[in-house]
Amino acid sequence: MNKELVEALNIIEKEKDIKKDILLDAIENSLLQACKNHFGKIDNIKITMDRETCDYELYAEKEVVEHVEDDLLQISLADAKLLNKKYELGDIIRVEIKSKEFGRIATQNAKNVILQKIREEERRVLYSQYYQMEKEVVTGIVQRYFGKNLSVNLGKVDAVLNENEQVKGEHFYPTERIKVYILEVKDTTKGPRILVSRTHPELVKRLFEAEVAEIQDGTVEIKSISREAGSRTKMAVWSNDENVDAVGACVGINGARVNAVVEELRGEKIDIINWNENPAILIENALSPAKVICVSADEEEKTAQVIVPDYQLSLAIGKEGQNARLAARLTNYKIDIKSETQARELGLFDEMEYDSEFEGYGEYEEDAMASNIEEANIDDNSMESSFNEEVSNEEE
Repeated sequence: MNKELVEALNIIEKEKDIKKDILLDAIENSLLQACKNHFGKIDNIKITMDRETCDYELYAEKEVVEHVEDDLLQISLADAKLLNKKYELGDIIRVEIKSKEFGRIATQNAKNVILQKIREEERRVLYSQYYQMEKEVVTGIVQRYFGKNLSVNLGKVDAVLNENEQVKGEHFYPTERIKVYILEVKDTTKGPRILVSRTHPELVKRLFEAEVAEIQDGTVEIKSISREAGSRTKMAVWSNDENVDAVGACVGINGARVNAVVEELRGEKIDIINWNENPAILIENALSPAKVICVSADEEEKTAQVIVPDYQLSLAIGKEGQNARLAARLTNYKIDIKSETQARELGLFDEMEYDSEFEGYGEYEEDAMASNIEEANIDDNSMESSFNEEVSNEEE
């Protein structure tokens, strides 16, 4: 019987990752509980168990007396002599208890104690396992929709993808494999409750960490990221090695790396830009693909004034303001974008010429700007026409 018990405990330990010692403690407690149910109390009942063979001894410590008043605590001298002739009055002796003599109810209760402990340990192990995966990306298998929420199996437990954590327009089918970001792992009486997301910006970050070896080894860092799930993401990267191009590393050969992330995100557009400690340069990069004439940034107020060519205004702002909004989140600056014509009318060029603290930004001569316009072969009328055309196309 003990050999079978050892084998059973080894199987449970391997399959459920529950330590054998915990199970043996549960068995000991179940035996003591059975004794309590059978005798009414367990003040003098002890148990010893060999942790290797699972052989155990269950006994009651009894005092040898002349007249027995409590069968559980005392034993008569005559009965003690039958066990060992050396026993005398006042001795404390061990009297073996046969667990087979327990009633059906006591045995069933003992069984329930063991099963309850196993269930508790299963929940604890699962919670510990998935708690370590919090804030990470995992692959799950779609189970079913319940209401507008989605159940996703992560292996040993199902996670919940709430409606507000789903990307608008995405629809999944049962058995489909998807990557999700683990937001939170809660410990409940029914096991761990795991909340996952498809909209969190960290999802994009973790996907790039998995795809780009230079990010894994620390050569390239993702400094900032802003995202509008399902539409566009902007990501600023920095290289700690001057010989490594941060943007190129993330894009990969023929765009292989970035395309793998885009495919997982179901076609979401991703802009990767170079991070710069100079906020003016960073803001200019963040507004990509729009071209910028000049930037004036106030580090204390966290505000920035940006001037762009007239024909680039709609591109800088983006559809429904998306490009400017993502750039503001990426840089943590409140960005005010003006066209060149607006800037001239408001006299912003003169102000930026004196107020700019960043060399090469905000200090532009009229002749230089005129030269840029001439090189682009765009006069004021054609710029206005181009701008109007872009706005018209965007509205369509």
